[in-house]
Amino acid sequence: MSETENKQQGETKINPDVIAQYAGLEAMSCFGVVGMGAISVRDGIVHILKQNRVHKGVVVEIKNGLITIGLHIIVAYGVSIQAVAANLVEAVVYQVENFTGMTVDKVNIFVEGVRVLD
Repeated sequence: MSETENKQQGETKINPDVIAQYAGLEAMSCFGVVGMGAISVRDGIVHILKQNRVHKGVVVEIKNGLITIGLHIIVAYGVSIQAVAANLVEAVVYQVENFTGMTVDKVNIFVEGVRVLD
């Protein structure tokens, strides 16, 4: 479902997949996040998504002009998950609100795994 904004000159529709891609790319740029994760339904194993598929690790819902975002992330070993989550929420809310002109109501973080950096 797309969110529609009516203006005198026409309307703007934003597909949730566009917001998911944008939020996923923003999440990937945050310290402590090593990837976006997707759980394989077949085997229950978390897979790190490649840069062009990060939107698969993001769930976006739009209701009444408010955006709810779910981020499935993989964090670096040894970092504070609480600090990473706080930084992630702040960055994603700021960027998505500036990108869309809509309000982000909630960001849910799901830590799907931990990875040791080489």
